[in-house]
Amino acid sequence: MSAQLFLTAAADLIAKIEATQMDNIKAGANLMARSIAGGGAVLAFGSGHSVIPVMDLFPRYGSYVGFVPIMDARLMWTTTVGSGGAIEVIWQERQEGYVDLMMRAHKLNPGDAMLIFSHGGMNAAPVEMALLAKEAGLPVIAVTSVANRQINAPTHSTGKSLHDIADVVIDNCSPPEDAVVPVEGVLGNVAASSTLTAVTVVMSLLAETSALLAAAGKMPGKVFVSPNVPGVTKENNFEVYEEYIAFTRAR
Repeated sequence: MSAQLFLTAAADLIAKIEATQMDNIKAGANLMARSIAGGGAVLAFGSGHSVIPVMDLFPRYGSYVGFVPIMDARLMWTTTVGSGGAIEVIWQERQEGYVDLMMRAHKLNPGDAMLIFSHGGMNAAPVEMALLAKEAGLPVIAVTSVANRQINAPTHSTGKSLHDIADVVIDNCSPPEDAVVPVEGVLGNVAASSTLTAVTVVMSLLAETSALLAAAGKMPGKVFVSPNVPGVTKENNFEVYEEYIAFTRAR
């Protein structure tokens, strides 16, 4: 069954991440914990479908203030075609110069860290976000496909890909094609994998960062917790939002 093929491939990819990427995940988590413990932020960015792990990082159950998602409506699709459409987003994320304009609405402070998601690592949006972060003195953690860099040359005018700029590269272990299930008579595989692997990595980073902060007595505030958890007050998650608003205003 093709469904079973996907589940097997998904399990294999997660196992590969565990087997090969733990040192990189720990290195990334150390940078993230250092930023949050010092009062800085972990800024998270992705364009196209790579915005999904950014959205899953915060605000989500099991997360907390210290993570700042950077999301732009022009770089994430809300429909298939037309205004907010995927075709338009794919074009936009390849245009050099847009991220510099977009980032005029955001701050890159000393002590922050930048976490960037991009399966291919070649589009202008993730490359230029990494370059801006490095120019501001921030460490860059990239979650991307190493195999894609091995078979493709950078397309950005700098001659660099995300892989070339980042201080820590965490391989999402998904194949360059992304989709993992062959179907007889169909050209190209079906069933994409990189969202699954990117979210697996970002939750691993969150878990490791949290353990480091807790061990150092540096957890920055309340955890955004499901109301299904016994003992959680009705106001808990509103208080997390208030903490976030105060944190970002003070930056």
